[in-house]
Amino acid sequence: MPLTDTAVRQAKPKEKDYTLSDSDGLSLFVATVGTKSWYFRYSWHGKQPRFSFGTYPEISLREARELRDEARALVAKGIDPREQRRKTHVEAGERAGNTFEAVANRWHNFKALRLTDAKKGSAAQSRRYLDKDLIPALGRMPITDIKRADVLKAVRRLEERGALHVAEKCRGWLNEIFRYAIAEGVIEMNPASDIDIVAAIQPPVKHNPILRRDELGEFLRKLRASGMSMFTKSAIRLMLLTMVRTIEARSASPTQFDLDEALWRIPPEGVKQLRSRVRTESGEIPPYLVPLSRQAVGVVREVLQMTGRCKLLFTGRNDPSKVMSENTINVAIKRMGYEGKLTGHGIRGTVSTALNEMGYNRDWIEAQLSHADPNKVRGSYNHAEYVEQRRTMMQEWADYLDKLEAGE
Repeated sequence: MPLTDTAVRQAKPKEKDYTLSDSDGLSLFVATVGTKSWYFRYSWHGKQPRFSFGTYPEISLREARELRDEARALVAKGIDPREQRRKTHVEAGERAGNTFEAVANRWHNFKALRLTDAKKGSAAQSRRYLDKDLIPALGRMPITDIKRADVLKAVRRLEERGALHVAEKCRGWLNEIFRYAIAEGVIEMNPASDIDIVAAIQPPVKHNPILRRDELGEFLRKLRASGMSMFTKSAIRLMLLTMVRTIEARSASPTQFDLDEALWRIPPEGVKQLRSRVRTESGEIPPYLVPLSRQAVGVVREVLQMTGRCKLLFTGRNDPSKVMSENTINVAIKRMGYEGKLTGHGIRGTVSTALNEMGYNRDWIEAQLSHADPNKVRGSYNHAEYVEQRRTMMQEWADYLDKLEAGE
């Protein structure tokens, strides 16, 4: 028997959810909390999907019947009402400028100023996976229509191809994008929250391989005897003597070195952990100070004699105006027979592990590694801290390497 306005208005919640049927597939669902929702059930390829028309009293009985008749007409033409609604909403969202793609782009433009802009930095990485994965999956959808299931489906595609680390990053970016939309007043709920609970388990993190102290002597002798270019050999040796990152060595310029003072001043924008601080803090960030041992000064002087007036200490193989390739050092180490045993970045771990084992002060080692001080009360890391203690430590380390290389 068809429903009446009175029956709909007087329908009260019960201990369990229940449904009142109207006609031609229309029904009123009454939840235990009192919410009344209109649904239309229809046949589609052997199934009986349910299509929502909204809630009562926002949608009256007469309006619900009109929506039902429109949906029935679509089904008769072989059109799924759900897909038609989604298409309509996508077009409306595109006109309003609040598709996922539009909001994600606004978020990225806002966030990029605070992200690392290097080739492999956060800004470039988030842009790459937005364009490659998230926008193709969610881009045309109005952000107001995106459900948790849509977000989860997009992330699942990453997990299914084994990109678990990327999936983890994308979950974080999605969470930020929807929070940004909430701040803009576009949406009220974040469909990306808590999806980490159902994230695929990642395998153990593979750290960069390092050498133990008893392996360093042989490595140094092989380095000296290798046929690699003098620039590459000197870059590896300088990293062993200073613990700087590969990018910091490759980007070094002669103007950063005061060889009379035996000091290497690396601008803060060139130090990985300080780039965001340089962008966001109004106060001036001091350079990262690297004290140089006599051996390190000797390496730099030797390279400067070859590079002359070049703007870079370690230049590209074919173009002296460009930095040394990011793969040069790793390839050279691999050709020495250390594939899977050591990488350019692993040199830092090799030296820091050795210095810790030798009993040096952990704070000195962390300062030499240019690790930013996590103590927010103290503010930005004081790069002048422990310079003299580090100078002594790194000179003793350089002397120790000389003894290892000599076989002592």
